[in-house]
Amino acid sequence: MTSLAELWLPIVLSTVFVFIASSIIHMVMPWHKGDFAKVPDEDGLRRAIGPMAIAPGDYMTPYCSSSKDMATPEFKTKVTEGPVLLMTVRPNGNPSMTPMFIGWTLAILVASVIVACVAGTAMPTGSDTQRVWHITGLTALGIYGFGGWPESIWYGRKWSSAVKNTFDALIYAVITALTFGWMWPAM
Repeated sequence: MTSLAELWLPIVLSTVFVFIASSIIHMVMPWHKGDFAKVPDEDGLRRAIGPMAIAPGDYMTPYCSSSKDMATPEFKTKVTEGPVLLMTVRPNGNPSMTPMFIGWTLAILVASVIVACVAGTAMPTGSDTQRVWHITGLTALGIYGFGGWPESIWYGRKWSSAVKNTFDALIYAVITALTFGWMWPAM
């Protein structure tokens, strides 16, 4: 067993390296540019829903509060006629990136701590580098890789987005594994 205190350096470094990689992926690389599409009449949609002053949050329409409501003729008609929407409303104004960067950094840090907990429990100090890569890489892939799948399964988000996010996760997992392998404490 390797203590969490012995793994502070790979935790911090993998957090920094994954943050840098994710920044490059989302700001430089082109594969996420098509994750969202523009609605056909954006101005018309904004004019229609703007006066409703919808508070920030997650919404769906048509809405039903129970499976009993889903069986009503009214709900079935609304679903058939459409539109069927799942939407997230954010506060008006330019979003500040600072809270998002802080939140993402904390999420990566938590992921790195979980990787360290699993790896530290599974392997002693001085473990073989390949074994460290294997355990930490698979753990990181599990953490980063499949969080978007439920969005596609349950909410109809494009599968291409889930696949691209899983590809990103593979990159994060490799970075995490290489960092832990490099910094794993020797005997």
